[in-house]
Amino acid sequence: MMKPLHVGLLGFGTVGRGVWDVLHRNQEEITRRAGRPIRITAVGTRTPERARETLAARPGAALSADLAAVVRRDDVDIVCELIGGVGDARTLVLDAIAHGKHVVTANKALLALHGNEIFAAASAKGVMVAFEAAVAGGVPIIKALREGLTANRIEWLAGIINGTSNFILSEMRASGRSFADVLAEAQARGYAEADPTFDVEGIDAAHKLTIMSAIAFGVPMQFDRAYAEGISRLTREDLRYAEELGYRIKLLGITRRTRVNGHEGIELRVHPTLIPATRLIANVEGAMNAVLVKGDAVGATLYYGAGAGAEPTASAVIADLVDVTRMHTADPGHRVPHLAFQPDQLTDVPILPIGDVVTSYYLRLRVDDRPGVLADITRILADREISIDAMIQKEPPEGEHETDIILLTHRTVERNIDDAIAKIEALPTVRGKVVRIRLEELN
Repeated sequence: MMKPLHVGLLGFGTVGRGVWDVLHRNQEEITRRAGRPIRITAVGTRTPERARETLAARPGAALSADLAAVVRRDDVDIVCELIGGVGDARTLVLDAIAHGKHVVTANKALLALHGNEIFAAASAKGVMVAFEAAVAGGVPIIKALREGLTANRIEWLAGIINGTSNFILSEMRASGRSFADVLAEAQARGYAEADPTFDVEGIDAAHKLTIMSAIAFGVPMQFDRAYAEGISRLTREDLRYAEELGYRIKLLGITRRTRVNGHEGIELRVHPTLIPATRLIANVEGAMNAVLVKGDAVGATLYYGAGAGAEPTASAVIADLVDVTRMHTADPGHRVPHLAFQPDQLTDVPILPIGDVVTSYYLRLRVDDRPGVLADITRILADREISIDAMIQKEPPEGEHETDIILLTHRTVERNIDDAIAKIEALPTVRGKVVRIRLEELN
């Protein structure tokens, strides 16, 4: 048996502990696959007392509160970064690379913001940075995009890639409760952080989407160009009306190759989206993740599974450790490139501003219940060449004089819709703001 490959584990929280447990439990199987044992020789954590008991049960790993010292140890070949956050993680990862160590990370924010710098440093040093666990937890979507779908020109992908938001939307739909009410329950059950902004405002999903977009299309990471809109303003009424029209509302990350005025561009957007209820991805409930990828040769493929949790995420981290172990001795030029395309073959196709995106829309308007109101609204839409696909007009309750109108439009460019909404809101018969939610058929 070849000598073991040695791992320095940074972070011993939920995922770090999961990696420790699964690596020990499946050690024999993993060794048979990797061709040599993978051993954790050092654990770095800022709260060593919480890790001491676990490590004592299987002696052999040094424990330290000095994470930088773990990175530089001679008996560490691979640095496994599971501390999260951006500042310290970036310093430690770049230091590991500078010392000729391979890196495995589950840190999507780090890669979305600093991936270009990190991958360039790794290429220059001839080391690998593996990050399967950074997107969709245990679902091997990075592997699928980088390797399984290599033959394809990827046209688009759409993903439910934030379990917290999906849990909240599933519960709102099932129980008819409000966003605030379900969020409080999600926090109580540990699905949502005390400060849930990253999850519910679409930022976490945009980090993951940025990474997938770069791999799908061979472009650098461009998180600063991503459009992110969350679910905090969604109401149970909109979920119910969507259902009546045959749709479900999901927080989707969407990235697509497209042409605008003869020039190629890439859409990179996260927002609540109506999807036909008959689509498989529309039926992904609870905290699960799913990514739908459309390739020109293969058609649509769907990847589904647990997007978080100790062992699902550990599953992806350890798969990366095995990959690095197998490829450790390979000539760097023959490894799978970080972003699927050879580093000198990345292109700078521009990310489109959201105003240039073409999609369909759900519009909900609160209007005075009197003749001619609908005619005014449809004229504004027609003037901007926006055609209506479906409509519901509700009867006002007894004694009330306002009602809801729900419109679904055909595909149109977003800036036309923005313009139309501004004009509609200015009508004296329209009350308050128009609710606008994008709609994708995903066919």
